[in-house]
Amino acid sequence: MTAAAFGVVTTTVSKPEDAERLAELVLSEKLAACVQILPIASRYVWKGEKMQEQERMLLIKTRASLFDKVMARIAQDHPYETPELVATPFAAGAAGYLGWIAQNTKDA
Repeated sequence: MTAAAFGVVTTTVSKPEDAERLAELVLSEKLAACVQILPIASRYVWKGEKMQEQERMLLIKTRASLFDKVMARIAQDHPYETPELVATPFAAGAAGYLGWIAQNTKDA
């Protein structure tokens, strides 16, 4: 498999417990091999107002063929009205790491 067969889905939440819950969800359903949770400071416009908020960014490592399933599953349980759900395929990656993602995710 090439690096482009794998990638990362990104989403953000405001509460640490939501980040933990979503991470556990995709891991337990074998939709992801790894979820990194990072604290971030977000600045954005929502409904015409400038906002700033401390959030948690989830970097969800998975197969590119699972991107749609991962995003649909997260959207079902996401607390935001319009969550960030974006997927990016890898341009390159270490063969061992990519193999590890393949071993720890289900086939699409």
